[in-house]
Amino acid sequence: MQTRFPEWIRRSWASGNDFSFTRGLVEDLSLHTVCQSARCPNMAECWQRRTATLMVLGNTCTRNCRYCSVPSGKPEPPDPEEPLRVAAAVRDMNLKHCVITSVTRDDLPDGGAQHIADTVRSIRSLCPETTIELLVPDFEGDEHAIEIVLTSQPEVFSHNIETVERLYPAVRSRRYTYRMALGVLRQGSVHRPKPIIKSAFMAGHGETKDEVRQTLCDLLEAGCEAVSIGQYLRPTPKQREVAEYVTPEVFQEFEALAIELGFQFAVAGPFVRSSYRSEELMQTRFARERMDVVTG
Repeated sequence: MQTRFPEWIRRSWASGNDFSFTRGLVEDLSLHTVCQSARCPNMAECWQRRTATLMVLGNTCTRNCRYCSVPSGKPEPPDPEEPLRVAAAVRDMNLKHCVITSVTRDDLPDGGAQHIADTVRSIRSLCPETTIELLVPDFEGDEHAIEIVLTSQPEVFSHNIETVERLYPAVRSRRYTYRMALGVLRQGSVHRPKPIIKSAFMAGHGETKDEVRQTLCDLLEAGCEAVSIGQYLRPTPKQREVAEYVTPEVFQEFEALAIELGFQFAVAGPFVRSSYRSEELMQTRFARERMDVVTG
Protein backbone atom coordinates (compact mmCIF):
# COMPACT_ATOMS: atom_id res chain seq x y z
CA MET A 1 0.00 0.00 0.00
CA GLN A 2 1.38 3.38 -1.03
CA THR A 3 0.34 6.26 1.19
CA ARG A 4 2.67 9.06 0.08
CA PHE A 5 1.18 11.44 -2.44
CA PRO A 6 3.46 11.54 -5.53
CA GLU A 7 4.52 14.86 -7.01
CA TRP A 8 2.59 14.30 -10.25
CA ILE A 9 -0.74 14.26 -8.38
CA ARG A 10 -1.29 17.97 -7.96
CA ARG A 11 -4.22 20.18 -8.93
CA SER A 12 -4.91 23.90 -8.55
CA TRP A 13 -7.61 25.30 -6.31
CA ALA A 14 -10.83 26.44 -7.89
CA SER A 15 -11.28 30.18 -8.40
CA GLY A 16 -12.15 32.91 -10.88
CA ASN A 17 -15.19 34.39 -12.56
CA ASP A 18 -15.71 31.44 -14.92
CA PHE A 19 -15.68 28.99 -12.03
CA SER A 20 -18.21 31.16 -10.19
CA PHE A 21 -20.37 31.28 -13.33
CA THR A 22 -20.49 27.46 -13.56
CA ARG A 23 -21.19 27.05 -9.85
CA GLY A 24 -23.93 29.68 -9.97
CA LEU A 25 -25.55 28.05 -12.98
CA VAL A 26 -25.60 24.61 -11.36
CA GLU A 27 -27.02 26.00 -8.13
CA ASP A 28 -29.62 28.25 -9.77
CA LEU A 29 -30.96 25.33 -11.86
CA SER A 30 -30.86 22.92 -8.88
CA LEU A 31 -28.72 20.43 -10.76
CA HIS A 32 -26.24 17.81 -9.64
CA THR A 33 -22.81 17.18 -11.09
CA VAL A 34 -20.56 14.17 -10.83
CA CYS A 35 -17.76 16.72 -10.52
CA GLN A 36 -18.98 17.59 -7.02
CA SER A 37 -20.49 14.29 -5.91
CA ALA A 38 -17.48 12.19 -6.93
CA ARG A 39 -14.99 14.87 -5.82
CA CYS A 40 -13.36 14.89 -9.23
CA PRO A 41 -9.79 16.29 -9.20
CA ASN A 42 -10.46 18.03 -12.53
CA MET A 43 -13.37 20.09 -11.24
CA ALA A 44 -11.44 23.36 -10.99
CA GLU A 45 -10.06 23.11 -14.52
CA CYS A 46 -13.38 22.05 -16.09
CA TRP A 47 -15.53 24.60 -14.26
CA GLN A 48 -13.09 27.33 -15.16
CA ARG A 49 -13.67 26.31 -18.78
CA ARG A 50 -17.42 26.66 -18.13
CA THR A 51 -18.16 23.00 -18.50
CA ALA A 52 -19.41 20.35 -16.09
CA THR A 53 -20.63 16.75 -16.23
CA LEU A 54 -24.28 16.92 -15.24
CA MET A 55 -25.76 14.02 -13.30
CA VAL A 56 -29.48 13.29 -13.60
CA LEU A 57 -31.94 11.28 -11.49
CA GLY A 58 -30.82 12.93 -8.27
CA ASN A 59 -27.75 12.70 -6.10
CA THR A 60 -28.43 9.41 -4.31
CA CYS A 61 -27.26 6.10 -5.80
CA THR A 62 -28.91 2.77 -4.98
CA ARG A 63 -25.55 1.00 -5.02
CA ASN A 64 -22.52 1.45 -2.83
CA CYS A 65 -19.25 0.95 -4.68
CA ARG A 66 -16.18 1.04 -2.49
CA TYR A 67 -14.33 3.65 -4.52
CA CYS A 68 -17.17 6.15 -5.03
CA SER A 69 -18.22 9.09 -2.87
CA VAL A 70 -21.63 9.66 -4.48
CA PRO A 71 -24.14 9.29 -1.60
CA SER A 72 -25.87 5.90 -1.36
CA GLY A 73 -29.35 5.26 -0.03
CA LYS A 74 -33.02 5.63 -0.91
CA PRO A 75 -33.40 8.25 -3.69
CA GLU A 76 -36.17 10.75 -4.23
CA PRO A 77 -38.57 10.18 -7.17
CA PRO A 78 -37.26 11.54 -10.50
CA ASP A 79 -37.96 15.22 -11.11
CA PRO A 80 -39.86 15.48 -14.43
CA GLU A 81 -38.58 19.04 -14.93
CA GLU A 82 -34.94 18.03 -14.60
CA PRO A 83 -34.39 17.24 -18.33
CA LEU A 84 -35.46 20.78 -19.24
CA ARG A 85 -33.17 22.32 -16.64
CA VAL A 86 -30.24 20.20 -17.86
CA ALA A 87 -30.91 21.41 -21.40
CA ALA A 88 -30.96 25.01 -20.15
CA ALA A 89 -27.60 24.50 -18.46
CA VAL A 90 -26.07 23.07 -21.65
CA ARG A 91 -27.41 26.06 -23.56
CA ASP A 92 -26.18 28.61 -21.04
CA MET A 93 -22.71 27.01 -20.91
CA ASN A 94 -22.71 27.16 -24.71
CA LEU A 95 -21.40 23.61 -24.95
CA LYS A 96 -20.57 22.09 -28.33
CA HIS A 97 -20.32 18.70 -26.63
CA CYS A 98 -21.84 17.65 -23.32
CA VAL A 99 -21.58 14.60 -21.09
CA ILE A 100 -24.66 13.49 -19.18
CA THR A 101 -24.43 10.78 -16.55
CA SER A 102 -26.70 9.48 -13.81
CA VAL A 103 -26.74 7.69 -10.51
CA THR A 104 -27.83 4.05 -10.60
CA ARG A 105 -31.56 3.76 -9.90
CA ASP A 106 -32.39 0.11 -9.23
CA ASP A 107 -35.56 1.32 -7.49
CA LEU A 108 -37.15 2.37 -10.80
CA PRO A 109 -38.76 -0.18 -13.15
CA ASP A 110 -36.68 1.00 -16.12
CA GLY A 111 -33.66 2.09 -14.08
CA GLY A 112 -34.35 5.67 -15.11
CA ALA A 113 -33.83 4.95 -18.82
CA GLN A 114 -36.81 7.02 -19.99
CA HIS A 115 -35.72 9.98 -17.87
CA ILE A 116 -32.24 9.82 -19.43
CA ALA A 117 -33.73 9.59 -22.93
CA ASP A 118 -35.99 12.55 -22.15
CA THR A 119 -32.91 14.53 -21.13
CA VAL A 120 -31.25 13.82 -24.49
CA ARG A 121 -34.37 14.95 -26.36
CA SER A 122 -34.62 18.13 -24.29
CA ILE A 123 -31.02 18.99 -25.12
CA ARG A 124 -31.67 18.25 -28.81
CA SER A 125 -34.65 20.60 -28.73
CA LEU A 126 -32.80 23.48 -27.11
CA CYS A 127 -29.27 22.90 -28.46
CA PRO A 128 -29.56 21.08 -31.81
CA GLU A 129 -25.88 21.56 -32.68
CA THR A 130 -24.58 20.07 -29.43
CA THR A 131 -23.25 16.51 -29.52
CA ILE A 132 -24.15 14.34 -26.55
CA GLU A 133 -22.27 11.65 -24.67
CA LEU A 134 -24.31 9.46 -22.35
CA LEU A 135 -22.45 7.73 -19.53
CA VAL A 136 -25.01 5.23 -18.29
CA PRO A 137 -25.36 2.66 -15.48
CA ASP A 138 -25.76 -1.04 -16.28
CA PHE A 139 -29.59 -1.12 -15.85
CA GLU A 140 -29.01 -4.58 -14.33
CA GLY A 141 -28.52 -5.82 -17.87
CA ASP A 142 -32.13 -4.98 -18.85
CA GLU A 143 -31.93 -4.88 -22.65
CA HIS A 144 -35.24 -3.03 -22.97
CA ALA A 145 -34.01 -0.22 -20.70
CA ILE A 146 -30.72 0.01 -22.59
CA GLU A 147 -32.66 0.18 -25.86
CA ILE A 148 -34.74 3.11 -24.57
CA VAL A 149 -31.54 5.04 -23.97
CA LEU A 150 -30.01 4.06 -27.31
CA THR A 151 -33.05 5.13 -29.30
CA SER A 152 -32.54 8.68 -28.04
CA GLN A 153 -29.46 8.56 -30.31
CA PRO A 154 -26.58 10.00 -28.32
CA GLU A 155 -23.46 10.50 -30.40
CA VAL A 156 -21.43 8.64 -27.75
CA PHE A 157 -22.75 5.73 -25.69
CA SER A 158 -20.52 5.13 -22.70
CA HIS A 159 -20.49 2.64 -19.86
CA ASN A 160 -17.48 2.38 -17.57
CA ILE A 161 -15.95 -1.02 -16.89
CA GLU A 162 -14.20 0.73 -13.94
CA THR A 163 -11.65 -2.01 -13.06
CA VAL A 164 -10.26 -5.39 -14.10
CA GLU A 165 -12.38 -8.52 -13.66
CA ARG A 166 -10.45 -9.98 -10.71
CA LEU A 167 -10.94 -6.84 -8.62
CA TYR A 168 -14.67 -6.40 -9.23
CA PRO A 169 -15.80 -7.96 -5.92
CA ALA A 170 -13.38 -5.76 -3.98
CA VAL A 171 -14.06 -2.49 -5.80
CA ARG A 172 -17.65 -2.43 -6.98
CA SER A 173 -21.06 -2.99 -5.45
CA ARG A 174 -21.89 -6.69 -5.58
CA ARG A 175 -24.78 -5.95 -7.92
CA TYR A 176 -22.31 -4.98 -10.64
CA THR A 177 -20.56 -7.67 -12.64
CA TYR A 178 -17.76 -7.35 -15.17
CA ARG A 179 -19.60 -9.47 -17.73
CA MET A 180 -22.80 -7.43 -17.37
CA ALA A 181 -20.83 -4.24 -18.05
CA LEU A 182 -19.42 -5.78 -21.22
CA GLY A 183 -22.95 -6.76 -22.23
CA VAL A 184 -24.12 -3.13 -21.99
CA LEU A 185 -21.34 -2.04 -24.35
CA ARG A 186 -22.02 -4.96 -26.68
CA GLN A 187 -25.69 -4.01 -27.01
CA GLY A 188 -24.69 -0.46 -27.86
CA SER A 189 -22.24 -1.67 -30.49
CA VAL A 190 -24.95 -3.48 -32.50
CA HIS A 191 -27.48 -0.66 -32.32
CA ARG A 192 -28.19 1.23 -35.55
CA PRO A 193 -27.40 4.00 -36.17
CA LYS A 194 -24.33 3.09 -34.22
CA PRO A 195 -23.07 5.60 -31.64
CA ILE A 196 -19.41 5.73 -30.70
CA ILE A 197 -18.92 3.13 -27.97
CA LYS A 198 -16.74 4.25 -25.09
CA SER A 199 -15.61 2.95 -21.72
CA ALA A 200 -13.18 3.85 -18.94
CA PHE A 201 -11.43 2.27 -16.01
CA MET A 202 -9.20 3.21 -13.12
CA ALA A 203 -5.66 2.06 -12.48
CA GLY A 204 -4.24 1.97 -8.97
CA HIS A 205 -6.50 -0.68 -7.42
CA GLY A 206 -3.80 -3.36 -7.58
CA GLU A 207 -4.27 -4.61 -11.12
CA THR A 208 -1.37 -6.08 -13.14
CA LYS A 209 -0.31 -4.97 -16.60
CA ASP A 210 -1.50 -8.30 -17.98
CA GLU A 211 -4.93 -7.65 -16.48
CA VAL A 212 -5.00 -4.19 -18.05
CA ARG A 213 -4.21 -5.78 -21.42
CA GLN A 214 -6.96 -8.37 -20.93
CA THR A 215 -9.47 -5.69 -19.98
CA LEU A 216 -8.65 -3.74 -23.13
CA CYS A 217 -9.07 -6.91 -25.21
CA ASP A 218 -12.42 -7.65 -23.54
CA LEU A 219 -13.62 -4.10 -24.26
CA LEU A 220 -12.63 -4.40 -27.90
CA GLU A 221 -14.42 -7.73 -28.19
CA ALA A 222 -17.54 -6.05 -26.82
CA GLY A 223 -17.39 -3.43 -29.57
CA CYS A 224 -15.79 -0.62 -27.60
CA GLU A 225 -13.97 1.95 -29.74
CA ALA A 226 -12.78 4.60 -27.28
CA VAL A 227 -11.25 4.18 -23.84
CA SER A 228 -10.05 6.37 -20.99
CA ILE A 229 -7.71 5.17 -18.25
CA GLY A 230 -7.08 7.23 -15.12
CA GLN A 231 -5.67 7.00 -11.61
CA TYR A 232 -7.98 6.01 -8.77
CA LEU A 233 -7.81 8.68 -6.07
CA ARG A 234 -9.46 8.05 -2.73
CA PRO A 235 -12.25 10.68 -2.43
CA THR A 236 -12.58 10.48 1.37
CA PRO A 237 -11.30 8.17 4.14
CA LYS A 238 -14.56 6.17 3.80
CA GLN A 239 -13.54 4.75 0.42
CA ARG A 240 -10.97 2.03 -0.26
CA GLU A 241 -7.33 2.97 -0.16
CA VAL A 242 -5.15 3.49 -3.22
CA ALA A 243 -3.04 0.39 -3.87
CA GLU A 244 -0.60 2.12 -6.21
CA TYR A 245 0.05 5.50 -7.79
CA VAL A 246 0.74 4.61 -11.40
CA THR A 247 3.46 6.73 -12.98
CA PRO A 248 2.81 8.93 -16.03
CA GLU A 249 5.23 6.73 -17.98
CA VAL A 250 3.12 3.62 -17.34
CA PHE A 251 -0.01 5.51 -18.37
CA GLN A 252 1.74 6.31 -21.65
CA GLU A 253 2.35 2.58 -22.06
CA PHE A 254 -1.36 1.88 -21.48
CA GLU A 255 -2.39 4.50 -24.02
CA ALA A 256 0.01 3.14 -26.66
CA LEU A 257 -1.12 -0.42 -25.92
CA ALA A 258 -4.77 0.50 -26.42
CA ILE A 259 -4.06 2.01 -29.84
CA GLU A 260 -1.87 -0.94 -30.77
CA LEU A 261 -4.65 -3.37 -29.87
CA GLY A 262 -7.16 -1.55 -32.06
CA PHE A 263 -8.93 1.29 -30.22
CA GLN A 264 -9.81 4.26 -32.39
CA PHE A 265 -9.28 6.67 -29.49
CA ALA A 266 -7.43 6.20 -26.22
CA VAL A 267 -6.27 8.54 -23.52
CA ALA A 268 -4.53 7.62 -20.27
CA GLY A 269 -3.02 9.66 -17.46
CA PRO A 270 -3.21 10.32 -13.73
CA PHE A 271 -6.09 12.80 -14.05
CA VAL A 272 -7.92 11.26 -16.98
CA ARG A 273 -11.57 10.57 -16.23
CA SER A 274 -14.33 9.26 -18.48
CA SER A 275 -15.67 12.75 -19.17
CA TYR A 276 -12.42 14.73 -18.87
CA ARG A 277 -11.94 16.73 -22.10
CA SER A 278 -14.38 14.38 -23.76
CA GLU A 279 -14.82 16.87 -26.60
CA GLU A 280 -11.37 15.83 -27.87
CA LEU A 281 -12.86 12.53 -29.01
CA MET A 282 -15.38 14.37 -31.17
CA GLN A 283 -12.59 16.27 -32.90
CA THR A 284 -10.88 13.13 -34.17
CA ARG A 285 -11.16 12.02 -37.79
CA PHE A 286 -12.75 8.78 -36.59
CA ALA A 287 -15.57 10.64 -34.82
CA ARG A 288 -16.16 13.06 -37.69
CA GLU A 289 -16.44 10.18 -40.16
CA ARG A 290 -18.84 8.33 -37.85
CA MET A 291 -21.03 11.43 -37.56
CA ASP A 292 -21.07 11.77 -41.35
CA VAL A 293 -22.36 8.21 -41.62
CA VAL A 294 -25.04 8.78 -38.98
CA THR A 295 -26.31 12.03 -40.49
CA GLY A 296 -25.95 10.84 -44.09
